[in-house]
Amino acid sequence: QVHLVESGGGLVQPGGSLRLSCTASGSIFSIGFMDWYRQAPGKQRELVASISSSGTTNYADSVKGRFTISRDNAKNTVHLQMNSLKPEDTAVYYCHILSRGRGYWGQGTQVTVSS
Repeated sequence: QVHLVESGGGLVQPGGSLRLSCTASGSIFSIGFMDWYRQAPGKQRELVASISSSGTTNYADSVKGRFTISRDNAKNTVHLQMNSLKPEDTAVYYCHILSRGRGYWGQGTQVTVSS
């Protein structure tokens, strides 16, 4: 059993910053890609950023230059630093990991960008 716990969401004004964290626990032997997705009301879930086990990163065009994904392999943790937030970044953000060919999802954390 693998369990993902997310934290760091909340309400922030446009131009502000938030840092999301996600820690995996349970029967984990190795973690491959760690990702952040988001889903806004009425929209499909979309990939925001991903990071490989070796640290290679990839970002959606809409967040490039504003968001930074990082990971701490020793702690099975992935972070998403979000700067210069915009109202269109409002969504539920989900952590996702791949471990031994299986995908696991967190419960989601709400991020609201509003004045």
